[in-house]
Amino acid sequence: MKLGVVTFPGSNCDADARHVSALAGFEVHALWHKDTALPDGLDAIILPGGFSYGDYLRTGAIARFSPIMAEVIAFANNGGIVIGICNGFQILCESGLLPGALIRNENLSFVCKDVFLRVESTDTAFTNTCAPGSILRIPVAHGEGRYTASPDVIEELERTGRVLFRYVDANGAVTPEANPNGSLNNIAGIINANGNVMGMMPHPERASEAILGCADGMSVFTSLVASLSQQQAADVAI
Repeated sequence: MKLGVVTFPGSNCDADARHVSALAGFEVHALWHKDTALPDGLDAIILPGGFSYGDYLRTGAIARFSPIMAEVIAFANNGGIVIGICNGFQILCESGLLPGALIRNENLSFVCKDVFLRVESTDTAFTNTCAPGSILRIPVAHGEGRYTASPDVIEELERTGRVLFRYVDANGAVTPEANPNGSLNNIAGIINANGNVMGMMPHPERASEAILGCADGMSVFTSLVASLSQQQAADVAI
């Protein structure tokens, strides 16, 4: 299975994403923001965290116009798996692959700490190895991670089960105190209507090895491997 990780000027989690993806079993390809073609047979793409183009103008707003993004958008629209982590989530929203926007944290301060996430759906390519309602401990590190969208978009996300991760306390309760940035409905991660594009503000790649003190984040990568393996087996059977 082949996975590509895009590096933009200002990305700082691209190496981490490549490392963890390789641990999960992927053949990993480094993609550059000026690339105008993707490797043949690519199965998934990660837009990593960082500060693409220095977060000038607005987070993700300039990266959205990188040459590689035309390829990423076409890849996603053709059913390819795309994951946006932190700054990558912001880029996905700016590019229209996911609804809503990420704005300044409610407290107007940069937040860097471990948070708890409740897995809201396990019937996805990104969470299928998680137990329903499981609680993951994963770090956040952002100044503009407050998810917002119009009331009708929020209602649709909730109604159709497209809220994938929600900020909770250690016991799984949704509380204002558990919300690190003021995101509406404590939303930490969402998927698109087709289920092949996912964005999340917390950093699973920073919590995917026991040596880091927690490996909860690896479930995102193992779920993706399981989903793609099942899909490839089905294609072979056909």
